[in-house]
Amino acid sequence: MELSDFGKKFTERSGILELMDDLSQALQGSEKKYMLGGGNPAHIPEVEGVFRKRMEEILHTPGALEAMLGNYDSATANASFAEALASLLKDQFGWPIGPENIAVTNGSQTAFFLLFNIFGGRTGGKVRGKVRKIVFPLCPEYIGYADQGIDPDQFVCFPSRIEEVGNGLFKYRVDFSRLEIPDDAGALCVSRPTNPTGNVLTDGEVRELVRIASQRGIPLFLDNAYGLPFPRIIFEDVHPYWDENVVFSMSLSKLGLPSVRTGILIARKEIVRAVSAANAIANLANGGIGQILVTPLIRNGEILRISEEYIYPFYKRRSSQTIQWIHEAFPRHLEYRIHKSEGAIFLWIWFKNLRITTKELYEKLKQRHVIVVPGEYFFFGLQEPWEHRTQCIRLNYSGPVDDLKRGIEIIAEVAGAHTR
Repeated sequence: MELSDFGKKFTERSGILELMDDLSQALQGSEKKYMLGGGNPAHIPEVEGVFRKRMEEILHTPGALEAMLGNYDSATANASFAEALASLLKDQFGWPIGPENIAVTNGSQTAFFLLFNIFGGRTGGKVRGKVRKIVFPLCPEYIGYADQGIDPDQFVCFPSRIEEVGNGLFKYRVDFSRLEIPDDAGALCVSRPTNPTGNVLTDGEVRELVRIASQRGIPLFLDNAYGLPFPRIIFEDVHPYWDENVVFSMSLSKLGLPSVRTGILIARKEIVRAVSAANAIANLANGGIGQILVTPLIRNGEILRISEEYIYPFYKRRSSQTIQWIHEAFPRHLEYRIHKSEGAIFLWIWFKNLRITTKELYEKLKQRHVIVVPGEYFFFGLQEPWEHRTQCIRLNYSGPVDDLKRGIEIIAEVAGAHTR
Protein backbone atom coordinates (compact mmCIF):
# COMPACT_ATOMS: atom_id res chain seq x y z
CA MET A 1 0.00 0.00 0.00
CA GLU A 2 1.63 3.24 -1.14
CA LEU A 3 0.94 6.20 1.11
CA SER A 4 1.32 9.93 0.59
CA ASP A 5 3.73 11.95 2.73
CA PHE A 6 0.73 12.88 4.88
CA GLY A 7 -0.28 9.23 5.15
CA LYS A 8 3.23 8.14 6.12
CA LYS A 9 3.59 10.82 8.76
CA PHE A 10 0.26 10.15 10.44
CA THR A 11 0.48 6.36 10.42
CA GLU A 12 4.04 5.94 11.70
CA ARG A 13 4.82 5.31 15.36
CA SER A 14 4.40 8.34 17.59
CA GLY A 15 4.52 9.06 21.29
CA ILE A 16 0.80 9.66 21.60
CA LEU A 17 -0.04 6.48 19.63
CA GLU A 18 2.33 4.40 21.75
CA LEU A 19 0.81 5.87 24.89
CA MET A 20 -2.76 5.06 23.82
CA ASP A 21 -1.79 1.58 22.59
CA ASP A 22 -0.08 0.78 25.88
CA LEU A 23 -3.07 2.00 27.86
CA SER A 24 -5.34 -0.22 25.76
CA GLN A 25 -3.10 -3.28 26.00
CA ALA A 26 -2.53 -2.80 29.71
CA LEU A 27 -6.23 -3.28 30.35
CA GLN A 28 -6.09 -6.75 28.79
CA GLY A 29 -5.21 -9.88 30.72
CA SER A 30 -5.95 -10.86 34.29
CA GLU A 31 -2.87 -9.40 36.04
CA LYS A 32 -3.31 -6.41 38.31
CA LYS A 33 -2.37 -3.18 36.48
CA TYR A 34 -1.16 0.08 37.96
CA MET A 35 -2.30 2.78 35.55
CA LEU A 36 -0.16 5.81 36.33
CA GLY A 37 0.08 6.85 32.68
CA GLY A 38 -2.50 8.50 30.45
CA GLY A 39 -4.41 11.67 31.16
CA ASN A 40 -7.73 10.43 32.47
CA PRO A 41 -9.15 12.72 35.15
CA ALA A 42 -10.36 11.42 38.49
CA HIS A 43 -13.89 10.20 39.09
CA ILE A 44 -15.08 12.67 41.74
CA PRO A 45 -18.48 11.53 43.08
CA GLU A 46 -19.80 15.03 43.82
CA VAL A 47 -18.99 16.22 40.32
CA GLU A 48 -20.38 13.10 38.67
CA GLY A 49 -23.55 13.62 40.71
CA VAL A 50 -24.01 17.04 39.12
CA PHE A 51 -23.63 15.55 35.62
CA ARG A 52 -26.01 12.71 36.45
CA LYS A 53 -28.63 15.20 37.63
CA ARG A 54 -28.16 17.23 34.46
CA MET A 55 -28.62 14.11 32.31
CA GLU A 56 -31.79 13.29 34.22
CA GLU A 57 -33.09 16.80 33.48
CA ILE A 58 -32.44 16.24 29.77
CA LEU A 59 -34.16 12.83 29.84
CA HIS A 60 -37.23 14.27 31.55
CA THR A 61 -37.56 17.29 29.24
CA PRO A 62 -39.68 16.41 26.18
CA GLY A 63 -37.60 16.63 23.02
CA ALA A 64 -34.32 17.52 24.78
CA LEU A 65 -32.62 14.13 24.42
CA GLU A 66 -33.79 13.85 20.82
CA ALA A 67 -32.38 17.29 19.98
CA MET A 68 -29.07 16.54 21.71
CA LEU A 69 -28.56 13.24 19.90
CA GLY A 70 -30.44 13.79 16.66
CA ASN A 71 -29.52 17.27 15.38
CA TYR A 72 -26.33 18.50 13.74
CA ASP A 73 -24.75 21.45 15.48
CA SER A 74 -22.72 24.27 13.96
CA ALA A 75 -19.10 23.93 12.84
CA THR A 76 -18.36 26.90 15.12
CA ALA A 77 -20.25 26.37 18.41
CA ASN A 78 -23.68 25.75 19.83
CA ALA A 79 -25.20 29.25 20.02
CA SER A 80 -26.54 28.93 23.57
CA PHE A 81 -23.25 27.47 24.81
CA ALA A 82 -21.21 30.25 23.18
CA GLU A 83 -23.46 32.97 24.61
CA ALA A 84 -23.31 31.50 28.11
CA LEU A 85 -19.52 31.04 28.06
CA ALA A 86 -18.83 34.51 26.64
CA SER A 87 -20.98 36.02 29.40
CA LEU A 88 -19.14 34.00 32.07
CA LEU A 89 -15.68 35.01 30.85
CA LYS A 90 -16.74 38.64 30.55
CA ASP A 91 -18.10 38.61 34.12
CA GLN A 92 -15.14 36.71 35.60
CA PHE A 93 -12.24 38.40 33.82
CA GLY A 94 -13.66 41.47 32.10
CA TRP A 95 -12.71 40.17 28.66
CA PRO A 96 -14.38 42.14 25.82
CA ILE A 97 -15.71 39.08 24.00
CA GLY A 98 -18.97 37.76 22.61
CA PRO A 99 -20.18 34.48 21.08
CA GLU A 100 -18.40 35.43 17.86
CA ASN A 101 -15.07 34.99 19.71
CA ILE A 102 -15.75 31.34 20.58
CA ALA A 103 -15.05 28.24 18.49
CA VAL A 104 -15.66 24.65 19.59
CA THR A 105 -13.88 21.59 18.22
CA ASN A 106 -14.12 17.86 18.87
CA GLY A 107 -11.56 17.99 21.66
CA SER A 108 -8.57 20.26 22.24
CA GLN A 109 -6.37 17.86 20.28
CA THR A 110 -8.34 18.74 17.15
CA ALA A 111 -8.21 22.44 17.99
CA PHE A 112 -4.42 22.44 18.12
CA PHE A 113 -4.07 20.32 14.99
CA LEU A 114 -6.05 22.98 13.14
CA LEU A 115 -4.20 25.90 14.73
CA PHE A 116 -0.73 24.43 14.16
CA ASN A 117 -1.43 23.85 10.49
CA ILE A 118 -3.31 27.09 9.84
CA PHE A 119 -0.47 29.18 11.30
CA GLY A 120 2.45 26.80 10.73
CA GLY A 121 3.72 24.73 7.83
CA ARG A 122 4.63 25.32 4.22
CA THR A 123 3.60 28.66 2.78
CA GLY A 124 3.63 30.37 -0.60
CA GLY A 125 3.75 33.88 0.87
CA LYS A 126 6.74 36.02 1.74
CA VAL A 127 8.79 33.00 2.83
CA ARG A 128 8.01 30.82 -0.18
CA GLY A 129 9.60 27.41 0.07
CA LYS A 130 10.03 27.61 3.85
CA VAL A 131 8.09 26.02 6.66
CA ARG A 132 6.53 28.45 9.13
CA LYS A 133 7.44 27.36 12.64
CA ILE A 134 5.37 26.88 15.77
CA VAL A 135 7.63 27.92 18.65
CA PHE A 136 7.40 26.38 22.13
CA PRO A 137 9.26 28.65 24.59
CA LEU A 138 9.05 26.14 27.44
CA CYS A 139 10.32 22.59 27.06
CA PRO A 140 9.18 19.91 27.97
CA GLU A 141 5.66 20.34 26.59
CA TYR A 142 2.53 18.28 25.96
CA ILE A 143 3.08 14.94 24.17
CA GLY A 144 -0.11 15.42 22.14
CA TYR A 145 1.39 18.39 20.27
CA ALA A 146 4.48 16.50 19.14
CA ASP A 147 3.27 14.91 15.90
CA GLN A 148 0.53 17.32 14.84
CA GLY A 149 2.46 19.32 12.28
CA ILE A 150 1.78 18.24 8.70
CA ASP A 151 5.20 19.42 7.52
CA PRO A 152 8.51 18.13 8.91
CA ASP A 153 10.53 20.42 11.16
CA GLN A 154 7.43 22.51 11.88
CA PHE A 155 8.09 22.76 15.63
CA VAL A 156 10.90 24.51 17.47
CA CYS A 157 11.25 24.00 21.22
CA PHE A 158 13.55 25.83 23.63
CA PRO A 159 14.96 24.17 26.77
CA SER A 160 13.71 25.58 30.05
CA ARG A 161 15.89 26.97 32.77
CA ILE A 162 15.92 24.59 35.76
CA GLU A 163 15.58 26.19 39.18
CA GLU A 164 15.94 24.05 42.32
CA VAL A 165 13.43 25.28 44.93
CA GLY A 166 14.23 23.06 47.96
CA ASN A 167 12.52 20.10 49.63
CA GLY A 168 13.44 17.84 46.72
CA LEU A 169 11.56 20.07 44.24
CA PHE A 170 12.53 22.00 41.13
CA LYS A 171 10.78 24.31 38.68
CA TYR A 172 11.10 25.13 35.00
CA ARG A 173 11.30 28.78 33.93
CA VAL A 174 11.17 30.25 30.43
CA ASP A 175 14.79 31.07 29.58
CA PHE A 176 14.22 34.40 27.85
CA SER A 177 17.99 34.88 27.47
CA ARG A 178 18.04 31.94 25.00
CA LEU A 179 14.63 32.44 23.39
CA GLU A 180 15.24 33.47 19.78
CA ILE A 181 12.09 33.61 17.68
CA PRO A 182 12.95 32.62 14.09
CA ASP A 183 11.98 34.93 11.22
CA ASP A 184 9.66 32.25 9.84
CA ALA A 185 7.73 31.76 13.11
CA GLY A 186 3.96 31.48 12.69
CA ALA A 187 2.92 31.34 16.37
CA LEU A 188 4.11 30.77 19.93
CA CYS A 189 2.48 28.05 22.05
CA VAL A 190 2.47 27.29 25.79
CA SER A 191 0.27 25.28 28.15
CA ARG A 192 -0.66 26.68 31.57
CA PRO A 193 -0.68 24.58 33.75
CA THR A 194 1.75 22.56 31.71
CA ASN A 195 1.19 18.93 30.87
CA PRO A 196 3.46 17.00 31.74
CA THR A 197 5.17 18.93 34.52
CA GLY A 198 2.47 20.78 36.48
CA ASN A 199 4.36 24.02 35.83
CA VAL A 200 2.38 27.26 35.83
CA LEU A 201 3.85 30.21 33.96
CA THR A 202 3.88 33.35 36.08
CA ASP A 203 1.80 36.35 35.03
CA GLY A 204 5.06 38.08 34.17
CA GLU A 205 6.19 35.25 31.90
CA VAL A 206 2.83 35.28 30.09
CA ARG A 207 2.92 39.06 29.61
CA GLU A 208 6.45 38.85 28.21
CA LEU A 209 5.45 36.09 25.77
CA VAL A 210 2.43 38.16 24.69
CA ARG A 211 4.75 41.12 24.12
CA ILE A 212 7.19 39.04 22.05
CA ALA A 213 4.40 37.52 19.94
CA SER A 214 2.70 40.89 19.38
CA GLN A 215 6.01 42.48 18.39
CA ARG A 216 6.49 39.77 15.76
CA GLY A 217 2.87 40.00 14.54
CA ILE A 218 2.10 36.37 15.42
CA PRO A 219 -0.41 34.89 17.90
CA LEU A 220 0.29 33.23 21.23
CA PHE A 221 -1.62 29.97 21.74
CA LEU A 222 -2.31 29.58 25.46
CA ASP A 223 -3.58 26.10 26.36
CA ASN A 224 -5.70 26.39 29.51
CA ALA A 225 -7.14 22.86 29.68
CA TYR A 226 -6.54 22.63 33.46
CA GLY A 227 -6.87 26.26 34.42
CA LEU A 228 -9.33 28.97 35.39
CA PRO A 229 -12.26 29.47 35.57
CA PHE A 230 -12.85 25.73 35.14
CA PRO A 231 -11.81 23.00 35.87
CA ARG A 232 -9.66 24.98 38.36
CA ILE A 233 -6.84 22.42 38.65
CA ILE A 234 -4.35 25.19 39.28
CA PHE A 235 -2.70 25.83 42.64
CA GLU A 236 -0.93 29.15 42.01
CA ASP A 237 -2.38 32.64 42.46
CA VAL A 238 -2.22 33.70 38.80
CA HIS A 239 -4.60 35.41 36.40
CA PRO A 240 -5.84 34.18 33.00
CA TYR A 241 -4.91 36.47 30.13
CA TRP A 242 -6.57 37.17 26.79
CA ASP A 243 -6.32 39.82 24.14
CA GLU A 244 -6.88 39.72 20.38
CA ASN A 245 -3.38 38.40 19.80
CA VAL A 246 -3.97 35.41 22.13
CA VAL A 247 -5.79 32.18 21.28
CA PHE A 248 -6.99 30.91 24.64
CA SER A 249 -7.90 27.21 24.77
CA MET A 250 -10.26 25.52 27.23
CA SER A 251 -11.74 22.04 27.54
CA LEU A 252 -14.45 20.04 29.27
CA SER A 253 -12.22 16.96 29.62
CA LYS A 254 -10.58 17.65 32.98
CA LEU A 255 -13.90 18.86 34.34
CA GLY A 256 -14.67 15.14 34.29
CA LEU A 257 -16.05 14.83 30.75
CA PRO A 258 -13.20 13.50 28.55
CA SER A 259 -15.50 11.34 26.44
CA VAL A 260 -17.65 14.22 25.17
CA ARG A 261 -14.58 15.62 23.32
CA THR A 262 -15.29 19.33 23.70
CA GLY A 263 -12.42 21.72 23.02
CA ILE A 264 -12.98 25.48 23.21
CA LEU A 265 -11.05 28.36 21.66
CA ILE A 266 -11.36 32.04 22.60
CA ALA A 267 -9.92 34.14 19.79
CA ARG A 268 -10.47 37.17 17.62
CA LYS A 269 -13.20 36.77 15.03
CA GLU A 270 -10.89 36.17 12.07
CA ILE A 271 -9.23 33.23 13.82
CA VAL A 272 -12.59 31.80 14.89
CA ARG A 273 -13.77 31.95 11.26
CA ALA A 274 -10.58 30.24 10.03
CA VAL A 275 -10.81 27.43 12.60
CA SER A 276 -14.52 26.97 11.89
CA ALA A 277 -13.91 26.72 8.15
CA ALA A 278 -11.24 24.05 8.65
CA ASN A 279 -13.41 22.31 11.22
CA ALA A 280 -16.32 22.12 8.77
CA ILE A 281 -14.09 20.38 6.23
CA ALA A 282 -12.54 17.94 8.72
CA ASN A 283 -15.52 17.27 11.01
CA LEU A 284 -18.62 18.77 9.35
CA ALA A 285 -20.07 19.75 12.75
CA ASN A 286 -19.20 19.69 16.43
CA GLY A 287 -20.42 17.16 18.95
CA GLY A 288 -23.20 18.87 20.87
CA ILE A 289 -23.51 16.56 23.87
CA GLY A 290 -20.91 18.28 26.05
CA GLN A 291 -22.09 21.76 25.13
CA ILE A 292 -25.74 21.00 25.84
CA LEU A 293 -24.84 19.18 29.05
CA VAL A 294 -22.97 22.10 30.63
CA THR A 295 -24.71 25.20 29.20
CA PRO A 296 -27.12 25.58 32.16
CA LEU A 297 -24.22 24.95 34.57
CA ILE A 298 -22.33 27.83 32.95
CA ARG A 299 -25.37 30.11 33.04
CA ASN A 300 -26.13 29.57 36.73
CA GLY A 301 -22.51 29.46 37.89
CA GLU A 302 -22.69 25.82 38.99
CA ILE A 303 -19.63 25.03 36.88
CA LEU A 304 -17.61 27.48 39.00
CA ARG A 305 -18.96 26.05 42.25
CA ILE A 306 -18.05 22.44 41.48
CA SER A 307 -14.62 23.54 40.26
CA GLU A 308 -13.94 25.51 43.44
CA GLU A 309 -15.56 23.20 46.01
CA TYR A 310 -14.79 19.74 44.62
CA ILE A 311 -12.28 19.62 41.75
CA TYR A 312 -9.63 22.01 43.09
CA PRO A 313 -9.54 20.55 46.66
CA PHE A 314 -9.45 16.97 45.37
CA TYR A 315 -6.39 17.50 43.18
CA LYS A 316 -4.61 19.80 45.65
CA ARG A 317 -4.88 17.18 48.40
CA ARG A 318 -4.00 14.29 46.11
CA SER A 319 -0.96 16.09 44.72
CA SER A 320 0.46 16.77 48.20
CA GLN A 321 -0.28 13.23 49.36
CA THR A 322 1.37 11.67 46.31
CA ILE A 323 4.52 13.73 46.78
CA GLN A 324 4.65 12.50 50.39
CA TRP A 325 4.27 8.88 49.25
CA ILE A 326 7.11 9.34 46.76
CA HIS A 327 9.42 10.74 49.44
CA GLU A 328 8.52 7.83 51.75
CA ALA A 329 9.00 5.13 49.10
CA PHE A 330 12.04 6.30 47.14
CA PRO A 331 15.39 5.13 48.59
CA ARG A 332 17.98 7.71 49.62
CA HIS A 333 20.50 6.61 47.01
CA LEU A 334 17.98 7.36 44.25
CA GLU A 335 18.80 10.98 43.54
CA TYR A 336 15.55 12.47 42.25
CA ARG A 337 13.64 15.73 42.07
CA ILE A 338 9.91 16.39 41.62
CA HIS A 339 8.72 19.38 39.65
CA LYS A 340 6.88 21.77 41.95
CA SER A 341 3.20 20.83 41.65
CA GLU A 342 1.44 24.02 40.56
CA GLY A 343 -1.50 22.49 38.69
CA ALA A 344 -2.71 19.79 36.27
CA ILE A 345 -3.05 16.10 37.26
CA PHE A 346 0.55 14.91 36.89
CA LEU A 347 3.81 14.79 38.76
CA TRP A 348 7.05 15.04 36.79
CA ILE A 349 9.94 13.12 38.34
CA TRP A 350 13.55 13.79 37.40
CA PHE A 351 16.02 10.95 38.08
CA LYS A 352 19.47 12.49 38.14
CA ASN A 353 21.59 9.33 38.43
CA LEU A 354 19.86 6.55 36.47
CA ARG A 355 22.12 4.19 34.52
CA ILE A 356 19.34 3.73 31.93
CA THR A 357 17.13 6.12 30.01
CA THR A 358 13.57 6.64 31.15
CA LYS A 359 12.37 4.90 27.98
CA GLU A 360 14.22 1.82 29.22
CA LEU A 361 12.83 2.40 32.70
CA TYR A 362 9.34 2.59 31.19
CA GLU A 363 9.79 -0.81 29.53
CA LYS A 364 11.02 -2.36 32.78
CA LEU A 365 8.06 -0.89 34.67
CA LYS A 366 5.66 -2.33 32.07
CA GLN A 367 7.05 -5.76 32.91
CA ARG A 368 5.93 -5.08 36.49
CA HIS A 369 2.51 -3.92 35.20
CA VAL A 370 3.12 -0.26 36.06
CA ILE A 371 2.30 2.20 33.27
CA VAL A 372 3.89 5.67 33.31
CA VAL A 373 4.99 7.91 30.41
CA PRO A 374 8.70 8.30 29.60
CA GLY A 375 9.86 11.87 29.34
CA GLU A 376 11.60 11.66 25.97
CA TYR A 377 8.36 12.27 24.07
CA PHE A 378 7.85 15.68 25.68
CA PHE A 379 11.02 17.24 24.27
CA PHE A 380 9.97 17.38 20.59
CA GLY A 381 11.40 20.17 18.44
CA LEU A 382 14.50 20.49 20.60
CA GLN A 383 17.37 21.82 18.50
CA GLU A 384 20.27 20.69 20.72
CA PRO A 385 21.34 17.68 22.83
CA TRP A 386 20.09 17.76 26.42
CA GLU A 387 20.76 14.84 28.77
CA HIS A 388 17.83 15.95 30.93
CA ARG A 389 15.35 14.74 28.28
CA THR A 390 16.20 11.08 29.04
CA GLN A 391 15.90 11.43 32.83
CA CYS A 392 12.22 12.21 33.52
CA ILE A 393 8.87 10.43 33.73
CA ARG A 394 5.28 11.64 33.96
CA LEU A 395 3.01 10.14 36.61
CA ASN A 396 -0.79 10.65 36.70
CA TYR A 397 -1.93 10.90 40.33
CA SER A 398 -5.70 10.97 39.75
CA GLY A 399 -6.39 7.21 39.90
CA PRO A 400 -7.32 4.89 42.78
CA VAL A 401 -5.25 5.51 45.90
CA ASP A 402 -4.15 1.90 46.49
CA ASP A 403 -2.96 1.53 42.89
CA LEU A 404 -1.10 4.82 43.09
CA LYS A 405 0.72 3.90 46.31
CA ARG A 406 1.70 0.45 45.06
CA GLY A 407 2.76 1.82 41.68
CA ILE A 408 5.05 4.31 43.40
CA GLU A 409 6.61 1.51 45.47
CA ILE A 410 7.34 -0.49 42.30
CA ILE A 411 8.85 2.58 40.59
CA ALA A 412 11.10 3.01 43.64
CA GLU A 413 12.22 -0.63 43.43
CA VAL A 414 12.91 -0.63 39.68
CA ALA A 415 14.54 2.80 39.48
CA GLY A 416 16.51 2.13 42.64
CA ALA A 417 17.99 -1.00 41.06
CA HIS A 418 19.30 0.99 38.06
CA THR A 419 21.09 3.91 39.66
CA ARG A 420 24.72 4.80 39.11
